[in-house]
Amino acid sequence: MSRIYKTKRGFTLVEMVIVIAIVVILAAVVGISIHGYITKGKDSSSSISSERVQFQADNAKKNSAFVSFGF
Repeated sequence: MSRIYKTKRGFTLVEMVIVIAIVVILAAVVGISIHGYITKGKDSSSSISSERVQFQADNAKKNSAFVSFGF
C-alpha cells in the first residue's frame, strides 16, 4: 500500500498578488509621509538660517568687541 500525500507547497498566484498589493500600498503611504517630513525639515532649515543671520545682525552692534574678536 503506497499512500500519496498531497501537500500544499508554495503560494497560489492570488495570494502573491494580494501580498504584493499590500506591500505597494504600504510603500506609497510611507513615501508620502517621508516626503512631508522632508519638506517640513527644509522649511525649518531655511527659517532657522534666516533667523540666525538676523540674530547676528541685531547683536553685532551690541557686542561689537566680541564680534571683532570672533566670539
